[in-house]
Amino acid sequence: MASANWTRRWVLAGLGAGLAAPSLAAPQSATTADLVAKAKLTGTTGFCLADVATGEILDSFHASAPVPPASVAKTITALYALDVLGADHQFATQVLATGPLSGGTLAGDLILSGGGDPTLDTDALGEMAAALARSGLRQVTGRFLVYAGALPTFDRISDDLPVEAAYDPGLSGLSLNENRVNLEWTKGAATARMTAPGLHYLPQITGIKLAVVDRDTPVFTYSDQGRESWTVARTAMAQAGNRWLPVRHVAPYVAEVFASLCAMQGLSLPKPQMIAALPASSPLLTWPSARLSPILREMLKYSTNITAETLGLAASGAPSLQASAQAMQAWAVKALGLTASFVDHSGLGAKSRVTAEGMMRALMAGEKRPSGAGLRALLKEVSLKDEKGSALIGGPVKIHAKSGTLNFVSGLAGFLTQASGRDLAFAIFSADPERREAVPVDQREHPPGQKAWIGRARGLQNGLLRHWASLA
Repeated sequence: MASANWTRRWVLAGLGAGLAAPSLAAPQSATTADLVAKAKLTGTTGFCLADVATGEILDSFHASAPVPPASVAKTITALYALDVLGADHQFATQVLATGPLSGGTLAGDLILSGGGDPTLDTDALGEMAAALARSGLRQVTGRFLVYAGALPTFDRISDDLPVEAAYDPGLSGLSLNENRVNLEWTKGAATARMTAPGLHYLPQITGIKLAVVDRDTPVFTYSDQGRESWTVARTAMAQAGNRWLPVRHVAPYVAEVFASLCAMQGLSLPKPQMIAALPASSPLLTWPSARLSPILREMLKYSTNITAETLGLAASGAPSLQASAQAMQAWAVKALGLTASFVDHSGLGAKSRVTAEGMMRALMAGEKRPSGAGLRALLKEVSLKDEKGSALIGGPVKIHAKSGTLNFVSGLAGFLTQASGRDLAFAIFSADPERREAVPVDQREHPPGQKAWIGRARGLQNGLLRHWASLA
């Protein structure tokens, strides 16, 4: 899983949960109001703080204002998956055969069958291909079939992001490298290619078309005429580099990588054929994922969207992302008392809505459920920062939380344990959906004013946490 961890860190570069700390010196009765005023954020800010033991609200501000949760929504997805699937749930990717294997020859079809594993990466597929070679398989007389029907298939999570946003790929019952392909090029685009890199394997991708064109803007264009096709502006490739791009048709991409890795082991496979149902077959190889708890820990730490969508879809069994989000929404009302509106499981869709008080109380309710008792241990530990912005590493205050970021949306929710041992739950959201919607879609990766706005929002979050940590 080392390569998967590396790619997650890459995807989230620039979207980390660092909390800048403003300098404050206000009396307690005015501190939170002063913090909000000092942040000078457009849109709506709401927060809520409560004592976990008693449920008493200790501080609040616009706590009932509905706002997009961004990736804070993944905490609800985690609780949902734990409750429905269980902490020990594992996904399995299989290689199946429709006929006997004898003398190195499979007299029948070879099937790559996805079980929805969101953590599958190139190195895992490479090890699967190597295991087949060790079993003695050298020839397939039948077809190479690919089954991805364990989960619904769609070509992107949200339709209001730039086409090149790597965190907004497609999904199917087969996933690979978080459903992204790596574009790499040499200086001046003398050479450029698509790859699916792992730590030990580097298969080249030819099923996704790439063309470098002489223009300044746009940097990327995408089209789909039965085959994914990208064009890239040569002026953006003046220096050697690489960039992940989203894959829209995931199963054919996984099939190409698997066939390439098998070829490296001396096993040549026929052209892949997608199938909607599995025929009678027997397993040649089963590759299990890690158990659910460590998968959730990785998801909450690196905020991987595909993992969240996969877990939500697997838990609901719904035929579409919209129906699955509605199923989780209904579960949240019943299990957590959370009245919210979800359009997905990752928080990527900006039309989802929660309130600060609702999210805070949902986390408290979720942790009290037997299935959610380990939630806090899965959340990332966040360092409290002093007034100069330096992390107070190893201090007595402990914070476990999930952050969330969209254009002009920033959230943080979790648990704060004071030096005295008093346990608090909190949720903080700042959002300006109107400002987000005013940005043209093709500019939404780095819109003007976004960086400064997010910086102020995170400064507000840290100021609130520092104040709450000192409450008597």
